[in-house]
Amino acid sequence: MAIDPPAQAVLDMIQQPGVPPLNELPVPDAREAYAGLSALAGEPAPVARTQDAVANGVPVKLYWPQGDGPHPVLIWIHGGGWVLGSAAGSDATARDLCRSAGCLVVNVDYRLAPEHPFPAAIEDVTAVAKWVSTEIGPLGGAPTRMAVGGDSAGGTLSAVLAHELPGTFALQILVYPATDLAQQHPSIEENGEGLLLTKAAITWFADLYLGGDADRRDPRISPLHADAATMAASPPALVFTAEYDPLRDEGEAYAERLREAGVAVEHVRYDGQIHAFFAMSAVIPAAKDAMERAASALRRAWA
Repeated sequence: MAIDPPAQAVLDMIQQPGVPPLNELPVPDAREAYAGLSALAGEPAPVARTQDAVANGVPVKLYWPQGDGPHPVLIWIHGGGWVLGSAAGSDATARDLCRSAGCLVVNVDYRLAPEHPFPAAIEDVTAVAKWVSTEIGPLGGAPTRMAVGGDSAGGTLSAVLAHELPGTFALQILVYPATDLAQQHPSIEENGEGLLLTKAAITWFADLYLGGDADRRDPRISPLHADAATMAASPPALVFTAEYDPLRDEGEAYAERLREAGVAVEHVRYDGQIHAFFAMSAVIPAAKDAMERAASALRRAWA
């Protein structure tokens, strides 16, 4: 189908004449421009309370739902190509998940490349997950009912974290994840130009994150290349992909590999949608449907 009209309106807004794409800006300017996109998530939903904290040396923001605990816990990992983004930039998403799924959300402010290249982000999200397992109880969380999720690069880190800590999570939510930085899938060419995420931008992100020496088939970089035993030990998954996304095929290949390994997988492709739509609920109605699907999956996983 054609690009969803609200998604096309976002592209038209972003792709103004004379405005360079993020990957052609200096990193500080790209970060500032990317942060401006958070307005497309809409007004922050009210939650019971929030608190900034430090989890094993990593800054996080905690969000509590209404009601008495202990609450199930979602570790949320923001996107931005390992180079852009922040917990503050994903505040609206964290609030929506907290409110819709009735869970305590731990929104992770992991270190970014190029200042902190691979594997710094993985080290940070792993440190946070270990902190949640041991310290979230007194804060009203239930460490025996944990899930992990993220969008784009955050989806990649979520999949890697699920591999690093098997048996920890009841569910992984992977929103258009990058699972194969070898960039060998047809959708990278099909959707590589003229959209919010381009082939050139993917290359820019990967180069800043990995430098020139990393093996891009390393499963901690490209979780699609994990061995069968690692895949089989993964938690159940909800995987979202978007039709007009260069990452579409590798996200769907990852869902299929999980399924082949015997993991329960729900995969939803959003036809007509673009990369990053999930965080644009103020302007793209499909984002609200995806949020409700995510919340429903979390509630079922914790039932």
